[in-house]
Amino acid sequence: MQPQLSGCNDVLPGSPWRRAVHHTPCRVMSQFSAEDEAELQSLLRQLLKSVKERISGAPSVECAEEILLHLEETDKNFHNYEFVKYLRQYVESTLGAVIEEETESCAKGDGHTIGSGQDTLVHAVTRRARESSQYKQMMQTLKQTMMVIVESLINKFEEDQLKKEEMNRNSQHEQSSSHYTDNCSDSDSSFNQSYAFIKQEQLQVISEKLDPSRPREVRWEALQSLCCAPPSDVLSCESWTGLRRNLSAALADPDPDLSDKVLRFFAKTFSSSPLNVTREIYTSLVKSLESDFLYHKLSFPTESAGMDVNRPDIARLLKQMRLMNDFQQEVTTFWIRHPEKYMEEIIESTLALLSLHHEHGIGPHGSEKALEPVHFLSLLDIKATWFKKWMHGYYSRTVVLRLLERKYKSVIVTAVQQCIYYFESYDPVREETLEIAHAMEHQQIGPAQRSFYSAKELEYTYFIHSLCVLGRLLMYTNGRKLFPIKVRKRRDPVTLTDLVVVLINIMYQHPNTSYSDSAHTDSLSPTSMVTEVLKTLCERTECAVECIYQTPVIETLLAPIFALLKGKPAKLNSPESSLTHIADTLARIATTQRGLALFLYERKLVSAEGDGITAGHVIVQFTQKLLAKELPASTELENSPAVKGAFIFVCRQMYNTCEGLQVLRPYSLHECIAKAWRKTSSLSERVPTPVPGAIPSSSSQELQNAVAWEEVLLDNLLNFAATPKGLLLLQQTGAIHECVTYMFSRFTKKLQVSRCEKFGYGVMVTQVAATAPGIVALHSSGFIQAIVVELWSALECGREDVRVVHPKSTPMDPIDRSCLKSFLTLVNLMSSPHAVWELLGHQTLPNKTEYNLREMPTSIIDVMDRLVVINSDAKIHSLFNYEQSHTFGLRLLSVMCCNLDSLLLLESQYKLSDILLQSQKDNAIEASSGEGEFIIDGLSVERNHLLVRMNAIGGPSERRLPPRALQKGTDPYPWPMFSSYPPPNCYILDVPKPLRTKQDSEISAFLASSKEAERDENWMESCRRHYCKAMTSKSTVLTGNVLADLLEKAVLHLSSSSANCFFPPAEYKVVDHYVKTRKLTSVEQLGISISLRYGLFLKLLREDSEQDLCLLIKHSQEFLSQQRVTLQSELCYLRGGYPGHDWFSSTIFLLMGGDVGRSLSLLLRFSRLLPSAVLWPARLYSSMHLPVEMAQSGIPPLYSCTAHYVEMLLKAEVPLVFSAFRMSGFTPSQMCIQWLGQCFWNYLDWPEICHYVSTCIIMGPDYQVYMCIAVLKHLQQDILQYTQTQDLQVFLKEDPIHGFRVSDYLEYMEGLERSYRGMVLTDMRSILLKST
Repeated sequence: MQPQLSGCNDVLPGSPWRRAVHHTPCRVMSQFSAEDEAELQSLLRQLLKSVKERISGAPSVECAEEILLHLEETDKNFHNYEFVKYLRQYVESTLGAVIEEETESCAKGDGHTIGSGQDTLVHAVTRRARESSQYKQMMQTLKQTMMVIVESLINKFEEDQLKKEEMNRNSQHEQSSSHYTDNCSDSDSSFNQSYAFIKQEQLQVISEKLDPSRPREVRWEALQSLCCAPPSDVLSCESWTGLRRNLSAALADPDPDLSDKVLRFFAKTFSSSPLNVTREIYTSLVKSLESDFLYHKLSFPTESAGMDVNRPDIARLLKQMRLMNDFQQEVTTFWIRHPEKYMEEIIESTLALLSLHHEHGIGPHGSEKALEPVHFLSLLDIKATWFKKWMHGYYSRTVVLRLLERKYKSVIVTAVQQCIYYFESYDPVREETLEIAHAMEHQQIGPAQRSFYSAKELEYTYFIHSLCVLGRLLMYTNGRKLFPIKVRKRRDPVTLTDLVVVLINIMYQHPNTSYSDSAHTDSLSPTSMVTEVLKTLCERTECAVECIYQTPVIETLLAPIFALLKGKPAKLNSPESSLTHIADTLARIATTQRGLALFLYERKLVSAEGDGITAGHVIVQFTQKLLAKELPASTELENSPAVKGAFIFVCRQMYNTCEGLQVLRPYSLHECIAKAWRKTSSLSERVPTPVPGAIPSSSSQELQNAVAWEEVLLDNLLNFAATPKGLLLLQQTGAIHECVTYMFSRFTKKLQVSRCEKFGYGVMVTQVAATAPGIVALHSSGFIQAIVVELWSALECGREDVRVVHPKSTPMDPIDRSCLKSFLTLVNLMSSPHAVWELLGHQTLPNKTEYNLREMPTSIIDVMDRLVVINSDAKIHSLFNYEQSHTFGLRLLSVMCCNLDSLLLLESQYKLSDILLQSQKDNAIEASSGEGEFIIDGLSVERNHLLVRMNAIGGPSERRLPPRALQKGTDPYPWPMFSSYPPPNCYILDVPKPLRTKQDSEISAFLASSKEAERDENWMESCRRHYCKAMTSKSTVLTGNVLADLLEKAVLHLSSSSANCFFPPAEYKVVDHYVKTRKLTSVEQLGISISLRYGLFLKLLREDSEQDLCLLIKHSQEFLSQQRVTLQSELCYLRGGYPGHDWFSSTIFLLMGGDVGRSLSLLLRFSRLLPSAVLWPARLYSSMHLPVEMAQSGIPPLYSCTAHYVEMLLKAEVPLVFSAFRMSGFTPSQMCIQWLGQCFWNYLDWPEICHYVSTCIIMGPDYQVYMCIAVLKHLQQDILQYTQTQDLQVFLKEDPIHGFRVSDYLEYMEGLERSYRGMVLTDMRSILLKST
């Protein structure tokens, strides 16, 4: 809010360059008063002046009239003219009631006579309003008033003309009527004064009369004449130089009437002339001000005195500075349309004025300080809006910076000097600072404007103005290049770092006054202004690197924290306020990738303290002590929710990233926050029920504060769910349900995650939904119900406010745009098999005989029943948009079935294949030959695609999925449809039969020669070298028996070494007869059927291999069940045995060519190795080798460890892909656990699946992480493309990974191993309870 000065608002009455505080409203009556007529006359004159250029070029009066009649059609500013606004308001006030009455009448009583359509209604109301008596009276009054106004303007024009003629006679210059271009009729004479031209001789006379030696009356008349002349004529006359000099003299004249008259002429020029004219006037104004400040030096007020803006000389300067500042702010909107030299003249003259300062004072001994132009400009534009606008565009910014560097660096020097002066003049009891800030911020409140400013107020406004100028300057590279700057009384130049440190120290001087509460926070306080500058610098990478990410700056920010940690008092005037702002700045630093790395890894930042730890560690330690109330030096901070919440928020910017959580995990901050939440929650439960009329007690207010603090803690706990490992920690706190409920409350209000987050809760919801406890928490919070209801509303109900006359358009896409968001949300929720197990496991479909049309689904099982499994006429008739809604359900089912475990559950419970096949059969027409022909429509095409997807197993080169779109031509759908399994052979691609014989290769030779040396410690290293060489040179040899032999020997060697054995040896002696009696669930039987079908297709198995595979799965279950613990849990995932199919065991079975003995032997040995913990998901299900809290969490290590490091490495190695996932609301972890959980079945061809398994076993389990990074890097272009089309999730789920070969990326993965193995492998080991 700008300071308003008494006596300055009447500088230019009627001019658009005057800052109007308010407008006079129109009189709501039929008759105009004398004041109304005067105002209307002034507005009409302004309008005619504004359109002068349009009508001056008209060849005749008739043409001029035509231009005016069509002004609304040709002038884009027509409705912005004050005259037009006045008339519009007058018409509304006169006819508003009439129009409302007629509208109601048409809508209620006799609407049947009007007809349909809004336009007809408007015409009817308009006709009746024009026929009303009010309209006729209004038009009559308006005509009479305008006639009076026009007559008055004509008389004024004639009086002005007579005065001019008299003046010309006195000066003995004959003038003829040819000085005026038109003899206009009465109808247009009201704007004749805009047409008046003036000769060069007359301007010469005016210039002479303006000479300072002439009497005041003569100069006044000359100025009157000058104001009637076109500014372009004045500036183009030969005597402009002398005229300009005399105008400057008049501007500096003590007589306020003369100086005001010149200002009026300048303002008229600014408002009606192009830049080539106005820049002359502006530079004249600035030069006049410069002369004033040079030759009429004003003393800076003393402490006891002040500056009275009503003092004539001060008021005159302020008026001129006000006009100058107004032009500065407006000129940026149009100077780009003119040559750069004009802009450069304006900028240079301004900087020349501001660089004017008195080095040695103005007193007899040079001790008295002077008032400078910047003091006045600071009063008028305290936040330097003019400079911000000049620096905003590149066009003007380059000129400003070039001139500052070459000629006017002193402007920046004085600004820096003022900031340093403000800091060094620090008063320990600076109570006045916020009083001044508060006064400057709210000075317009009250009946009268301020007219007196103290010396401290002037210094303070100068400081704020300087701070804003410097803050804007530091945003740009060439602005920062102006540093270091040499200032007075400092030996060393001031660097960027020095300046930022000074600003931070100013922030620390924030006084502890009554204005510190939120109700009295002033935007002009030093702390607020400095915080705003620091915020701006933090948001720009280059600025932050040069200004913020410097050791002295970080040390200054952390200095109070260090002091408090060491039990010393912090040197802060108001610890609570200052620490809150420190935390805000630190949080903004941590939000950026560069700043986060600085906090987590840079140890030099705190070297001065000798601790050798990073800034992140310091912040977390301080936050922990705050929460635990272990800061003896400042007990009041421990009870301040604002400070505690601010520092938790800083930590949150670190722990909501994978790399930040990795560094901060040893501090168990989640437990500290959870402990504080539990304590606060117990207090908030005691909030009494409010009684109407009762006065709230102090204890009631405290409890309400406790509720607010509880929400802050829940919000920060919730953000642990931003990463896979963080979600595990959140689950272990026991607060996941409360956090998700809190998230849902914010999600429904469409609130941002935080002030530092660019995206909403989409990513967090997806992350939570990937786990069993997360999806259960989402379900209990009501989130899933809300999503389903929103989906149904969009899909079946449509908007209730849409009229029947505007029917909903027929969707052209399978998933209409109105439903796309709901579709993607459901895809994100149901992508994980955990979500399917928890929401659909053991759930039967309602399958009602009748559905009420008003009955809305509220759960996922309802969606399955109403949209997916449509197996009755009742379900079809219950849908308003059957085809669109069923297509939606089939598309959702298609995405869900991409996860093989989800497919097995749905197929075993609902017999989906049978229902879809029956629907296809029902969609066939019986032909005369007896064979049915299928009707090709949208649903039959969708079902055909889905049936092939559910039955055919294979990678990109092993199966062919029929498209969902019709083709152009005579045969729009050449793909055969079917109504019984197996599908036609065209969907199964032929693959060559693998060679099971020994192949002559280097790896075979190595295996043959190393039988004796398998116990050698170096054998594994040699094996890895040969494997890498074979993979990079000729990976095709690593198939069949060669690869099986290699894996057997590698696992045998590793399991024979106690150093390589991670799990203790387990005795497993169970006879086949006992194992065969085990019953397999329907899910396991379907999994075996799919595995067998894939093995037969690959020609790896025989027709009778089913019994062998069943035996292997039973042995595997028996063996693993002996190492499981019984858990009491509400999660479906943890009830009974492993809920999915053991895809890893099936993969080993196929890899071993269906040899159950070799497969079981390999699995038993492999179970002792660390790779089994991540490669074999069933291995650690409810395992005794896991910590109890981790086993009970329902979050597998594959998610909390592997997926966590995939996200962490992806952000560092392939940042574009990571950002694409964030923007899409999807997570890399969800996709990776699907790939890894089913061993890349359906995503990679069989040879690449074998290479994935062998690479992770031979090279190490951390290669599982690198494999995912390599795949995502391979898919980068596709991921970026599908992110733009908003179907990234569907693409990654449904499409196989084309063109990926493990051998092509092995070298890349080795590079990742060198960079990350130490961290990844260490953490993989730490998640388990290693038994010896």
